[in-house]
Amino acid sequence: MAEQGFFERAYDVVRQIPEGRVATYGQVARLLGEPRKARFVGFAMHSSPGMRSGVPCHRVVFKDGSLAPGFAFGGPDAQRALLEGEGVSFLADGRVNMRQCQWEAGL
Repeated sequence: MAEQGFFERAYDVVRQIPEGRVATYGQVARLLGEPRKARFVGFAMHSSPGMRSGVPCHRVVFKDGSLAPGFAFGGPDAQRALLEGEGVSFLADGRVNMRQCQWEAGL
């Protein structure tokens, strides 16, 4: 059997992010053993089948807690609504409160 592709491996990691938590693109890349491929994680999330395939790509954010400006499933407002619905807290400037909500894996 061929080695699992990068995107599928990224989806497997993202499926593990608990509800109410977020991970960064770089964090997912590190968990994949590919610490210099955060941008590729972004490509994978943009191409993701989304929640219909169990990939909660809305839980992946920039390291400063910023949301993806081109969130593939309805824009940053949709991403924020999904995260708020899971109990993720935000700072006054609109970024995720990373101190409270970042997933601990790989840190």
